[in-house]
Amino acid sequence: MSTALLTDHYELTMLRAALRSGAAHRRVTFEVFARSLPPGRRYGVVAGTGRLLAALADFRFGPDELALLTGTGVIDAATAGWLAGYRFRGDIRGFAEGEPFLPGAPVLAVEGTFAECVLLETLTLSVLNHDSAIAAAGARMVQAAAGRPVIEMGSRRTHEEAAVAAARAAYLVGFDATSNLEAARRWGVPTTGTAAHAFTLAHPTEHDAFAAQVAALGVDTTLLVDTYDTREGISTAVAAAGPGLGAVRIDSGDLAAGVRAARAQLDALGATGTRVVVTGDLDEHSIARLARVPAAGYGVGTSLVTGSGAPTAGFVYKLVEVDGRPVAKSSVGKATRGGRKDVLRRHDADGIAVADLVLPAGSTDGPVPVELDGPAPAPGRPAGTSRDRPLMAPLVRGGILADATLAGPEGLRRARDHHRAALADLPAHARDVTFGHPCIPVITALTHP
Repeated sequence: MSTALLTDHYELTMLRAALRSGAAHRRVTFEVFARSLPPGRRYGVVAGTGRLLAALADFRFGPDELALLTGTGVIDAATAGWLAGYRFRGDIRGFAEGEPFLPGAPVLAVEGTFAECVLLETLTLSVLNHDSAIAAAGARMVQAAAGRPVIEMGSRRTHEEAAVAAARAAYLVGFDATSNLEAARRWGVPTTGTAAHAFTLAHPTEHDAFAAQVAALGVDTTLLVDTYDTREGISTAVAAAGPGLGAVRIDSGDLAAGVRAARAQLDALGATGTRVVVTGDLDEHSIARLARVPAAGYGVGTSLVTGSGAPTAGFVYKLVEVDGRPVAKSSVGKATRGGRKDVLRRHDADGIAVADLVLPAGSTDGPVPVELDGPAPAPGRPAGTSRDRPLMAPLVRGGILADATLAGPEGLRRARDHHRAALADLPAHARDVTFGHPCIPVITALTHP
């Protein structure tokens, strides 16, 4: 299916007028950045790049799309003729998917003619804003879980396509599995699932329900024990499966007290290896509060797929250069900085990030003379570029993916690995889920506005 109509009307209004004025053919650069992070967040996470690149391949205006647009008066015949041959032939540079980002630093640059680039604004922002919001929330949940498994299970709390994207973003930042089967088909995300209270209610007794599940799935299954009375449910679960029962799930009540009581009861029944899994409107803060109880894992739904209170990453898509000339907005509260840019992440002698440097594009090939307070480089390790990691890399060249695997399951697996490594390079306080400020500063060193 074409993705070309997953866009705003005003993109085509601008295209139609730009074709008439001649601006359509000017060489431009658009950049994607966030002006701020959600209150209290210490970093964001770039996610959705692979989905965006896959959608870009299908961004075509075929006969059906053109008939709709001309029939409703959105475009005229000249614009339809131009769109009939459209495909993006420009370049895209950007952060690796999974990379933490800070406000003010561009995470994506789209370069080509004004006409071909302006059409991609809505698609780019809708994908990156959604997926990056989910990834940022999910990363905080993974940090709060402190190594305990976390399962994404929010499909019933969002749009069906958003659910697939959310499962992908959650896996990228370290969730272990999803309940969403389409995410497995498209992206190779591992899936898992237990049972709902309806399954227990559909049987004459709780024991009948548990016995049926064990018979079908084996003793390593997870039994939901709080349909009626949790303590009785645990006793019934062990009676049905034996002490080798894989796990019990608790979804209601005082979860901390419930986990402690469940662990003690299971141990007393000889089910010392049976895990206690917790679900029930969890977010990063409630997971952090459960750190001192013997929960074996968490299932998260609503909070994850809504960005845990921040459902968008706040990305904007702004024109910064036209025919090699920097351009910028000066609007109050929404000013931008013109010119193509590169971003470096500077590290101290121990390899810990201390700042992001935003510099004119092409100025990062040699040592970058930006002095920062902090430890000197280790002996024998020169200052400058040895402590700087470039964050902008080619994603698309001349309309062709720089790496064809970026848009598929392999790209997601690499993004997951990259996120883990890049997050480890941030200061330790970045991984605290309490209210805080951006974990490192963004230093802009540009000569133009």
